[in-house]
Amino acid sequence: MREVSVIVPNYNGEQFLPICLNSLRKQTLKNIEIIVVDNGSTDDSLRILSENFTDVILVSLGENKGISHALNVGIRRAEAPYVILLSADTEVKDNFAEELLKAIKRNKRAFSCGAKMCSFFNRDLIDNAGYYYNAMGQNFPRGKGKPEEHFSKNKDMFAVSGEAAIFRKDIFERIGYFDEAHFSYIEDIDICYRARIFGYKNRFIPSAVAYHVGNGAGTEIDNHSKIRLISRNGIYIIYKNMPLFQILLNLPFLVIGFISKLIHYSRRRLGLDYLKGVKDGILSARRNCVKIRYTGFGKKCYLRIQLELWINMFKKITG
Repeated sequence: MREVSVIVPNYNGEQFLPICLNSLRKQTLKNIEIIVVDNGSTDDSLRILSENFTDVILVSLGENKGISHALNVGIRRAEAPYVILLSADTEVKDNFAEELLKAIKRNKRAFSCGAKMCSFFNRDLIDNAGYYYNAMGQNFPRGKGKPEEHFSKNKDMFAVSGEAAIFRKDIFERIGYFDEAHFSYIEDIDICYRARIFGYKNRFIPSAVAYHVGNGAGTEIDNHSKIRLISRNGIYIIYKNMPLFQILLNLPFLVIGFISKLIHYSRRRLGLDYLKGVKDGILSARRNCVKIRYTGFGKKCYLRIQLELWINMFKKITG
């Protein structure tokens, strides 16, 4: 039985998909399963796969149902106990899968281990070294734009990027899969947040390196729809993962966070889209949300998370 299945969601990623898959073919970890979940591509992605990558398992969904749905389909299809989620617009180093597998095996309480993601076009700079999430409802990548050599140590993070990370498949069975109400954006923050509530960790592993283009195989939506989705999901993640007492505790910070985002997007003439997304988030939470509850670690789990949310407000400044 294979130890690792690599799941590559794709939507119109013909330009970078071959680069990604060829880098997976060169992995030092052998006998890995590669699954491409195509989200209804209208470019030449399917032809490229059928002609050049017959060793890859293709799951074609026929239409774009969002990244969360594609990931869930791939995870359920995977035969291995560990799944690597990898964006189609990445290229990975030869030891990428091996390093991630070693790391998650060493960390028994780890739900996920994320790679060091560097810029595809400027490989000396960080694209993502894990995610912070704070009490203002803001998520932001650690180290973005900074020299990659400064990020050389393993580190516990609030969340890892779902574009280059390994996960324990059995934990999905316990805590639930990606929330398809997200469609796209912040779905990886949400699943890692949920894992934290259940007492698991998310780790940054710098020895596993991926080079990321960014939006090279995404949902191809316009900027207005993107901002609306991001702001909607930002509301949804708070309602779902924070108990009422925690929402009330963080309310002053959340208000400040929302106002700062509104000002930011208004300067880009996207303020109305942000407000529409907030409204959508409130309605979505009321319709779709099942509040996360965990009874094993009890209050200690929420206390640890809350302290981290406060600390991460300062890390937004320091990086």
